[in-house]
Amino acid sequence: MTGVFITTLGGLGMFILGMKLMTEGLQMSAGKRIKTILSAVSSNRVVGCLTGTFVTALVQSSSATTVMLIGFVTAGLMTLQQAVGMILGANVGTTVTAQLIAFKLSALALPAIATGVVLKYFTQKKKTRYIGEVILGFGLLFYGMTVMKHGLAPIKSDPAFLAFFTKFDPSSVGGLLLCVVVGAGLTIMVQSSSATIGLTMTLASQGLLTFPGAMALVLGENIGTTITAELATIGSNNINAHRAARAHTMFNVIGVTLMLCVFPLFVNLVETVTLGLGAGPVDQVVGDDVVNVGRYIANGHTMFNVINASFFLLVLPWLIKVAIWLSPKEEEDIDYYRLPNFGDRLIDTPIAAIVETRSEILRMAETAKYTFRKTVKRLKDRDYKKLAKWRQVENHLDDMQREIVAYLTRIYQSGVSESEAKELSSLMRMTNNIERIGDSVENIAQAIEDMIESNLTFTEQAMADMDKLVDKVAEFMDLIASAMRQRPANFMNQADSLENAIDAMREKYRDDHIQRLRSCECGIDQGLVYVSLLTNLEKIGDYCFNIAEAVAGKK
Repeated sequence: MTGVFITTLGGLGMFILGMKLMTEGLQMSAGKRIKTILSAVSSNRVVGCLTGTFVTALVQSSSATTVMLIGFVTAGLMTLQQAVGMILGANVGTTVTAQLIAFKLSALALPAIATGVVLKYFTQKKKTRYIGEVILGFGLLFYGMTVMKHGLAPIKSDPAFLAFFTKFDPSSVGGLLLCVVVGAGLTIMVQSSSATIGLTMTLASQGLLTFPGAMALVLGENIGTTITAELATIGSNNINAHRAARAHTMFNVIGVTLMLCVFPLFVNLVETVTLGLGAGPVDQVVGDDVVNVGRYIANGHTMFNVINASFFLLVLPWLIKVAIWLSPKEEEDIDYYRLPNFGDRLIDTPIAAIVETRSEILRMAETAKYTFRKTVKRLKDRDYKKLAKWRQVENHLDDMQREIVAYLTRIYQSGVSESEAKELSSLMRMTNNIERIGDSVENIAQAIEDMIESNLTFTEQAMADMDKLVDKVAEFMDLIASAMRQRPANFMNQADSLENAIDAMREKYRDDHIQRLRSCECGIDQGLVYVSLLTNLEKIGDYCFNIAEAVAGKK
């Protein structure tokens, strides 16, 4: 019995490793394409659902797709309705994995492992290595299935084990609920519905589970897979991320509950459709194996998710309303003083981790913009008490920079594609330049402090010029914050124009200031403060332009 347990567990481990390698390889090779597809997604719920299906079929993991979508919602790159529509499609797309497993491809496992190892570890091109990772994962997946099958073979005639598996009899309400609970629990433990469906197929092919019992387990596994999305929202203060995760959980839980009410009819439907598609009888035995049951389980998994998605697409607005009601209440203001809380939950999914980091960089930019506006207001109201708050925000920006840069470094070290490495470099550049904006705001605050303490004032013309330059810099900061959410088509033209305008205004106002000094309209002390303010405002314009180049992917 110890040998059976170790062999079966080892086979499951190989299966999960194979799934992970396949998913990571596909994400690495198709990451840029995935982001392009997601950024162009329509608000039409049907198109969104089809897009989610395609993306999940591409990356072979509904959990990875769902985590990515929650990251996009957190970053403000996607609306809640778009994300929920795509999550419905992700549940359909993940059934492609079960369909793949149902094919008898075990003979290809060892050749695929050999080919994958050669391509992954003995070639130079990154793209070839990613393809090798996919092929290696494919081989390990099917070899893991073979190992599980051999591990379970000795217990087929053991009375104690047969008695145990007879408990998974969905003909009674208790047996049906037991199957669902066990399926959900197993999926929560291994964090992969594909792995537990593979195990279910293996048990059924060995005659340890009936087809109805296997389908009841699969329904439970659809509930268990929702835990990944729920875990992805831990630490997130974005209300729509929580709502998307709630909608995903509701979609699966309600769908399974409704299907359990008509379970015998559903099982008959799956058997009828699968027989109609040319499969042999569900209980046909060849040698020691129930040879066709895997195809029936795969079809049942697909049919459940297609029916479920079709139903919830019709009632999507109501689903979202209930998800909103079940989620925490929305916060009114941006939490400027909250440090990023990245953790480890997304580090193995670079696309989602990058999107989450981008959302925190956007919040950092909003914080810098907020402290800039608050600081320059003190030029007019000369409120020393309010001005003193700049130091707290500047220290916070420094802390945010450290957290974000450290996390970006961890993502890079976890293994990323060339396009992701380039994006990480751009995000690093954005973060550093936002922190430099904070440094310039600090210099402006100190200059204003000197003005207030020394009771210095500017001439009316100097103050009017300063207001114009402040407004232009604020406009530039608004532009980059907006472009970090969604970049407009002529973004770099606007950035060039604002950068040139700020430089020209600074030169003109400095020349005008020199003229005022010569005509004794302005004193030396006021003049030094004035030049310091012009210089730091112009520097903020430079930093904004650096961020614009990073947003546009130029540097």
